[in-house]
Amino acid sequence: AEMAAARLSGSENRLVSLPLSRIRVIMKSSPEVSSINQDALFLTAKATELFVQYLATYSYKHGRGKEKNALTYTDLSHTAEECETFQFLADILPKKILASKYLKMLEKEKQDGEVREDDDEAEEEEDENEA
Repeated sequence: AEMAAARLSGSENRLVSLPLSRIRVIMKSSPEVSSINQDALFLTAKATELFVQYLATYSYKHGRGKEKNALTYTDLSHTAEECETFQFLADILPKKILASKYLKMLEKEKQDGEVREDDDEAEEEEDENEA
């Protein structure tokens, strides 16, 4: 009841930084969802916010960005690739590669039937895991 009262007074912006209207639109895009309870909307927004915070903190602590005092896309994609908890994000946060290299991988895929990365990148990943 206290949370509901806080939301009614317009102070929800301090409790959640993500826009609830956007969260509602995303939730309603699912065909199984017909109506959304205000508490469910708030809790989904808060859980999403905490998850993003956890992903960013984990990626910063375990990535190379720590050296530069910055969080980079590479840190995020490395986390999605290496950490079991975040592997479901691997398609959303793919490793950055050059377009020319991607085209070569596609060619090789046609020939071999699967995509493989260069050996030097595999060694680079091993070095990161040891650090």
